[in-house]
Amino acid sequence: MLNNIGLPGILLIAVVVLVLFGRGKISSLMGEVGKGITSFKKGISEGSKELEDETANADEARDVTPADKEKDKV
Repeated sequence: MLNNIGLPGILLIAVVVLVLFGRGKISSLMGEVGKGITSFKKGISEGSKELEDETANADEARDVTPADKEKDKV
């Protein structure tokens, strides 16, 4: 059904959306979409960096003995 839209159909849809919502509403909506995409990319990069840090730290042996119990032993 949507295989034969073409350029004229897309332009017609864009004009109808512009008339219905107005230029201001569309520009603010696109700004919010841009902020969302930026936030998503930032979250992905932070998540991958966190995973890399955890895999690098997983190789090191850690002492997980609480400091208070260590004093009681002595």
